[in-house]
Order: sequence, then C-alpha cells, then structure tokens
Amino acid sequence: MASPMIYMNVLVFGASGGTGRELVKQALTQGHSVTAFVRDPTKFEIKHANLKVVQGDVANYESVARALQNQDATICALGSSTPLRRDPTLIDGVRHIIKAMEQAGVQRLIYLSFLGVRDGRNQLSFLGKYIVAPLVLRNVVADHEVKERLIKQSRLKWTIVRPPRLTNGQRTDAYRSGEGIAANSIIPTISRADVADFMLKQLTDDTYLHKAPAVMY
Repeated sequence: MASPMIYMNVLVFGASGGTGRELVKQALTQGHSVTAFVRDPTKFEIKHANLKVVQGDVANYESVARALQNQDATICALGSSTPLRRDPTLIDGVRHIIKAMEQAGVQRLIYLSFLGVRDGRNQLSFLGKYIVAPLVLRNVVADHEVKERLIKQSRLKWTIVRPPRLTNGQRTDAYRSGEGIAANSIIPTISRADVADFMLKQLTDDTYLHKAPAVMY
C-alpha cells in the first residue's frame, strides 16, 4: 500500500530564480502550502490558492524571521546575481535563515549548493575539477563553501544538494543522486526542474539527512 502523502508549509527563499520557480510550482502541484520569499513580488507571476508571496530581503533578519512563522520546512535556492564576484549579502542571508529557523523551531533545511565546492568537485570531470570550479567559478564556489560551513555548524536537520551546471530543460525523473556518483560527461548537467524534484523529495526523506548528495544525469 502506498504511503500517505505528507503536506507541509514550505518556505522557499530565492523563489523568483529559475530553480526557485520550479520548486514553487512543483511543491504546489504536490499539495504543499508554499510561501515564496521574493524581493520584488511584481516580477513573480505564479498564482495559486495555496501560495503566499512575501516581499523581503534576506539581508534583513526581521523579514526572514517573520516569513518563518508557522512553517514546517525551508528550501533555500538563493542565487548570486554577480557570479564573477563574491556576494557577502547571500552569506549574511543564510546566516539569518539559520538563526531564524533555530529561533522559530523550524528544523528541516534543504540548501541548493554547487558540485564545484572542494568537498564535491572530485565528482566532476577533469575540466570541472581543475579549471571551471577552482578558476572560472572560484567566487561562487568560495561563497557556497562559507554557506555550507554555516549550515553544517547549525543545529538544523539539513541536506545540502550539489548539482553541476543547471539547464532549463524539462523534468525527466531520470537523474542520478548520491555522495559517490561521478560525472560521465565533460560538462555534466541537470535541469532545474529535476533539481527541484530531488530537493522536494528531501522534505519527507531522511536518506540524506546531514549529508551533501550530488545530483546529475
């Protein structure tokens, strides 16, 4: 007999980004009640009876803390608008999210990172391991490493999801995931839709609790 569906109140940070939009749409389709945390609601076109759109800035602790009231879980898909430079605002934002979650008693955090961090890049190809991650995307990597460290030091029930290059392809459900999987192409990819599918599955699955799985084709 199939397990009964578990419906949650889910807060999505970075909801207006490419992956964030997929997270919101798929979570709503699955029956969850979703709060989308965005800086500019006028640029967020998704409408649904179970969707609440909250305007806020992760750099402002009070707005983060308000959004976390009555939530069951948090998904963080914050992305840098300046990938070639460090973005200390996002690091502060993750720090605020962790503090507010601990204060509110919201335990489950799913965080979208990048497979190019030092702990994960051995799963990439030669090109990704020695050129793209440490050189081309070194600032994105450095920021993710700081944010991962903050999350791992927290008291939360976290899962860190590490994809390689993201695409705007369709959801296929035909991806691989795990801490030991390796790239089988020079530039491994996965669609944002499939990343969102995997991240949402972590809400009710403790397989990767306090772990950092890779996810890719």
